[in-house]
Amino acid sequence: MQTKLTELLNIKYPIIQAPMFLVSNVAMVTEAMKCGIAGCIPALNYRTLEELRAAIKALKANKVDGGAFGFNLIVNKSNPKAKEQLRVICEEGCDFILTSLGSPEETIREAHAVGIKVFCDITDLRFAQKVEALGADAVVAVNNEAGGHRGNLSPKDLISTLVENLKIPVISAGGVGQKSDIDKMLSYGAVGVSVGSPFIASEEASVTDEYKQACVDYGAKDIVMTERISGTPCTVINTPYVQKIGTKSTWIENLLNKNRKLKKWVKMIRFSIGMKATEKAAKKATYKTVWVAGPSIEHTKEILPVKDIVAKLIN
Repeated sequence: MQTKLTELLNIKYPIIQAPMFLVSNVAMVTEAMKCGIAGCIPALNYRTLEELRAAIKALKANKVDGGAFGFNLIVNKSNPKAKEQLRVICEEGCDFILTSLGSPEETIREAHAVGIKVFCDITDLRFAQKVEALGADAVVAVNNEAGGHRGNLSPKDLISTLVENLKIPVISAGGVGQKSDIDKMLSYGAVGVSVGSPFIASEEASVTDEYKQACVDYGAKDIVMTERISGTPCTVINTPYVQKIGTKSTWIENLLNKNRKLKKWVKMIRFSIGMKATEKAAKKATYKTVWVAGPSIEHTKEILPVKDIVAKLIN
């Protein structure tokens, strides 16, 4: 399975274990690297810069030939830690940075200065062309089958449009739960895939057994979009609690969002409240279950070690 992605990251298979808030960790990415794929962790999974630095050092120590690791940076104003996280990542080093939700200009400049590749989450051609012009090494095309913050276009439509109009490689994100899905994305022109939701139900994941079991028990039909986490539509499992609180922003949030001066602060507050609720549900049993996942959990039938999940994706 040699593609431009395997060449860029020196990995055996064109798969990135996607960065997932609260889920991804050093153990998961270490196992991913051993299997010949890349792994990525959100920098926001670490509360302090010291914890982030320690994670990078551990992954460098665990690095094996044929594997790669990187970090996801939220680069908009909802993440006031972005500049310092970027500094630490560039000081310690990794194979790639994946940017989300903002302009990657500074990240590309600083990362390239120390030899780190930069991939950028995008959902449409307009933003893809912007990050290409800034020097991104590849785009991660987030389609309408992705978990978390997803795009509006189908995998085929999004990948085809990007491949026709970009010179840099296109990595597909969303809708992959088995090998046939990977083959399909590659047939559309993608050089690889970013896979998240199937790894939530891994033995190594940093979440409760209840969250993992939910990915086994629920399926594609149980995934809904909610604005109650970050203010931006996000996919979650439609638990009884999600049904109770609803999926739309409150009337006061909608009112405040119309005020240009207040809009940024409303989004930051909603992001903070939503992340705390998500963290509680992920880290301990609670009736307030807000579990982020995508429709590819349809193919999750049991909780498995990372190596077995990767084996299902490549065989």
